[in-house]
Amino acid sequence: MPDKYDVPYMQRTRDYYRAQGYDQDYQWAYHSDAPFTPLPKPLRECRLGLVTTAMPDTVEGRANRRVYASMSTPTPHSMHTDELSWHKTATHTRDLGSFLPLDHLRNIARSGIFESLSGRFYSVPTEYSKRQTREKDAPAILDLCRQDQIDVAMLVPL
Repeated sequence: MPDKYDVPYMQRTRDYYRAQGYDQDYQWAYHSDAPFTPLPKPLRECRLGLVTTAMPDTVEGRANRRVYASMSTPTPHSMHTDELSWHKTATHTRDLGSFLPLDHLRNIARSGIFESLSGRFYSVPTEYSKRQTREKDAPAILDLCRQDQIDVAMLVPL
């Protein structure tokens, strides 16, 4: 039974796309062969990498929709979010910590929940293409995580 606090996210998303004139409902990606794996060691010994769908707030980040690696320190003052599809009259993206929680994660690492936060975080574009995600973006993020010796990745969509 639905809770009174449940947000009908899937239906609201369908309604939002229909209101924009789309004939077909958004098809959510589903991958039964997702390459999830158990952690190689206890979480308290793991380096964490953060992946967000917000792009760097730079000329290049605004113009080129591709995978980016950016320095985690200092925390950026802003990210480019204007072109992404979100309900701009009902919410905002001024609270950077809600979709790029670098400061929060550094505090959590100091408490010992995980060993450390990667020196870089990763931006991946929201292209609405399963093929683009599977064939280009996901392998690029995986390569960056391997370069930075990431044990576990946190995915934070905007």
